[in-house]
Amino acid sequence: MSHVSAMVGLVTLLTAGTEVTIDGMKSTAPKSWKDVPTTSSMRYKQFSIPRAAGDAFDGELVIFFFGAGQGGGVDQNVSRWKTMFKPPEGKTVDQISKLESTKFGTIKATVLDIRGTYLFKPVPMAPESEPRPNHRMVAAVLETPNGPYFLRFVGPEKTITQHKKDFDAWLKAFK
Repeated sequence: MSHVSAMVGLVTLLTAGTEVTIDGMKSTAPKSWKDVPTTSSMRYKQFSIPRAAGDAFDGELVIFFFGAGQGGGVDQNVSRWKTMFKPPEGKTVDQISKLESTKFGTIKATVLDIRGTYLFKPVPMAPESEPRPNHRMVAAVLETPNGPYFLRFVGPEKTITQHKKDFDAWLKAFK
C-alpha cells in the first residue's frame, strides 16, 4: 500500500502547478500556467498562460494585493477595467462585458468578463496603448477579511477561452 501512496504523491507533484495563497486560503494553479517573477512591486503573483494555436500572445494572470482598504473599491476597479477595452464599432463597453457577483469559498467576489480590443500598456501609466483586437479579460475583486485581491486574467480571446474552465476551477478550489 505504501508504494501506491508514493505513486499517487509523485503523480500529484508532477501534475500540480504552483500553490497560491490568498488571505490564508490555498489553491493550486494548473501545471500549464507558468509562475513568472512579478514585473512590479504592485503585483502579488503573476502567471504566463500558454497561448492557443494561432494566437500571437500568451495570456497572463496577475494578482494584485495592496492591503486593507487599498486599491479602490469594486465599482472603481470595474470602471477602470472597462476602459482597458475598446468595443467594436456600434457597440458600447457594457454590451461587450458581463458583470456578476459570486462567492469562492467564503470570499465574496465580483467578476467582470469583457471581450474586444484590449488597449495593452506595458506599464499602467504609459501614455500610449497598443490596440490588441480579439482579446478577453476576466477580472475579479476578491473581498477578503484582510483586504481586497484584484485578479486580471487577460490575453487573446481564444487563449483565455481555452483556459477559462481551469481558471474557474482554480478559483473555486480556494479553501
